[in-house]
Amino acid sequence: MRSRESGYKILYGTVLSFLRKQESRETEAKSGFPLIAPGDSPRRKNCGNDRNRRNAFLFIIFFLMLFVAQRAHAVEYGLEDLYRIALERSERIKISEEDLFIAETGKDKARSVLLPKLSAFWNYTRYTEDKFSSAGSVIQPEDAEYWGVRLDQSVSLSGREATAFNISKENIEKSRYDLHAVKEEYLLSVSSAYYDVLRAKKAFEITSSNVERLTKYRDAAAIRLKVGEVTKTTLLRAEAELSGAQSEEIKARNGLQVAKAVLARIAGIDGSYDVKETADSSQYAADGKPDQAIETLKQAAFSERVELKSLELQKKIGEDQVRYTQGSYWPTLSVEGVYSKKNEDPKSAAYNRESVYGGVKLNFAFFEGGLRRAEVREAESKQRQVMLVYEDRKKSIGIEVENAYLDLITQKAITEKFEAQAVYAEDNYKAVSKQFEYGIANSLDVMDANTLLVTAQRQLADAKYNYQLSILRLKRATGMLLKSVISSLSPASRQWRQTSVVSQNKEGNIR
Repeated sequence: MRSRESGYKILYGTVLSFLRKQESRETEAKSGFPLIAPGDSPRRKNCGNDRNRRNAFLFIIFFLMLFVAQRAHAVEYGLEDLYRIALERSERIKISEEDLFIAETGKDKARSVLLPKLSAFWNYTRYTEDKFSSAGSVIQPEDAEYWGVRLDQSVSLSGREATAFNISKENIEKSRYDLHAVKEEYLLSVSSAYYDVLRAKKAFEITSSNVERLTKYRDAAAIRLKVGEVTKTTLLRAEAELSGAQSEEIKARNGLQVAKAVLARIAGIDGSYDVKETADSSQYAADGKPDQAIETLKQAAFSERVELKSLELQKKIGEDQVRYTQGSYWPTLSVEGVYSKKNEDPKSAAYNRESVYGGVKLNFAFFEGGLRRAEVREAESKQRQVMLVYEDRKKSIGIEVENAYLDLITQKAITEKFEAQAVYAEDNYKAVSKQFEYGIANSLDVMDANTLLVTAQRQLADAKYNYQLSILRLKRATGMLLKSVISSLSPASRQWRQTSVVSQNKEGNIR
């Protein structure tokens, strides 16, 4: 915003300087002397007045340009636009993507254990002096140098290394499910913030309309007071109601700003923006037998929710972890191969310049203080813990689906009733207002009708947006939210997401 204002200031200064030069040339051509500061002569004062009028006109044009530019720059977002931006910019999603990258590096670490280790070594020793035996052979050389390469591999006969590699691959798949769950949960939070903005925006419109109605009513009461048709208490009541409505309008305006700030933070929006209402055509049918619908939705949730898929993988990982810890009871086989060269001065009679050898070692721990037994029991306990978590999560998802479906039915039913209430309240207010104009109704009737209208409009707005949000909550409960969002995005956005997923699967992260 500051950069745009600075740009317009520079533009205004350039245009103003150009017009001043043009004005100076025109004045000099007509009067014979250039335009200078006023005060020297009446003729120059008239030139100065013309310049002031032109400057004032330029200021008006400048502020109009700035206002129009700011209004035009306020981007309008729909719910799908917010989904796309959130999937691209969310820090929480990027953190989960980094978790996936870490899991893939864990697979690389587990693979490295299956491969042999190749290393090089070098050793140089310098003695204080060389020593010889009585027969003249070298006992201690003056210096010695030893270098070479070696190949080492150590494996457990139980195949623990292969088990660890399988666990690392399962961790990658689990991280993908966790990333999917994070995206779904984040999209639901974006949806909630989006409908909060729409709700706050509608509340501001309702309060503004209420202020407008009460202003007209106050003016009408003032006119009728002058002609003696009503008492002053009617006008005072109208003024009090108008002041209260204006305060509600201020609170609604501030509430809208707060809701937009929260949405901007969640979705990652920069600068000025506005939201547009997006109709959700993919609505669940709330008719038929609720019990059958709930059971169908529960089965869909049990098969689609990535949290359950992640826990199923976690159970398999737990089984592999038990097998991995039980492998510590098996012996460890180590194989090595070495190529070395040696150089010493002076050389001894037993000097061997080059050697190649291999070795096999078998290590078996008979007693380690009960460490292996404790590790196995810990792994088995964690496995039982994951199974309990899975069952608990499955029950919670069933309750979540049931609550979401019943809430959808409730919101749909009350929305229909509130629509009828809003229509009746509006007709009632119009009729009472007409009666008040003709002296049939009093001020209390008008206030009651206006209060009923404002309440009905607010309840209808809340019910309508709650109904739309309940649809998304049911999709989230059944595990279909992210799929429906990706399918509803534009082809370019879907292509971007698919490219990101492919790159993520190959490289481990989106860079």
